[in-house]
Amino acid sequence: MGLFERYLTVWVALGIAAGVGLGLLMPGTFEVIAALEIAHVNLVVAVLIWVMIYPMMIQIDWSAMKDVGKKPRGLALTLVVNWLIKPFTMAALGVLFFHYLFAPWVDPQSASEYIAGMILLGVAPCTAMVFVWSQLVRGDANYTLVQVSVNDLIMVFAFAPIAAFLLGVTDLTVPWQTLLLSTVLYVVLPLAAGMATRSMLTHRSDHALGEFVARLKPWSVVGLIATVVLLFGFQAQTIVAKPLIIGLIAIPLILQTYGIFFISWWGARLLKLPHQIAGPACLIGTSNFFELAVAVAISLFGLNSGAALATVVGVLVEVPVMLSLVWLVNRAGDRLERT
Repeated sequence: MGLFERYLTVWVALGIAAGVGLGLLMPGTFEVIAALEIAHVNLVVAVLIWVMIYPMMIQIDWSAMKDVGKKPRGLALTLVVNWLIKPFTMAALGVLFFHYLFAPWVDPQSASEYIAGMILLGVAPCTAMVFVWSQLVRGDANYTLVQVSVNDLIMVFAFAPIAAFLLGVTDLTVPWQTLLLSTVLYVVLPLAAGMATRSMLTHRSDHALGEFVARLKPWSVVGLIATVVLLFGFQAQTIVAKPLIIGLIAIPLILQTYGIFFISWWGARLLKLPHQIAGPACLIGTSNFFELAVAVAISLFGLNSGAALATVVGVLVEVPVMLSLVWLVNRAGDRLERT
């Protein structure tokens, strides 16, 4: 492991501190960057995510894609966790904490909005950052692409009815522009660029592909740190203004993330999945499609609502927590293959 990868947690912690500090010192700059968005997809963050996932897209071997169908257990695991478990455990935790445990500190209206934001996060499995987590745990790039693609396809049909059922609303509208734009920006375009690059490098020499990916790895980590700085910079004012509320929302979100991970971990061991498939399968369900969740929260409840705030807290919590899970997966190694 290189210097960046070895001390990744340290760099992320410094990135969080830098983001909050810069956001307080230069709020106007971050407001300008935050405004560079289309359909709630920030274009600067999109570029940084490209930097992170491009190396993995280069490693996708289309000639090996036919073998993915021979190993359906990893795909079955992530589908069961994402669509039959995660949305409902998120809703249950939200109710438990905000209607009961945190009731003395949160008024009922705000509590209901926080729960709604959590539910929207729970019904939106991640697209872009899955490739980052998979790369960090040395996951199978081909298999990860199939997992993400199938989840995205199901999300088109399942997101609205599950979210509407859990929220108790009948007029939930999927922000198709956000969903489609995110899929194009985070999957289609980088995948096409990766395919073109891979074809060019494999024709050049036998070692060109591996050498190019090795040179890109540090930039992938730089993109992750820069994304952390931006995300925390965007919300610096809110973090300082509402630290207690953010802390209260973060508690059930963190418990949900670790809980879903360990359910997936247990399932992966039960199914005897190899590390390169088990690792990404355990992480896909724990990560969230925050652009979609934020967009729906704003359209249903308003920009300054508790629901929108809860989805933003989900964004802030995700990176540090997911990195701890990456560490767990890498530390376990091939033990995931044993029952």
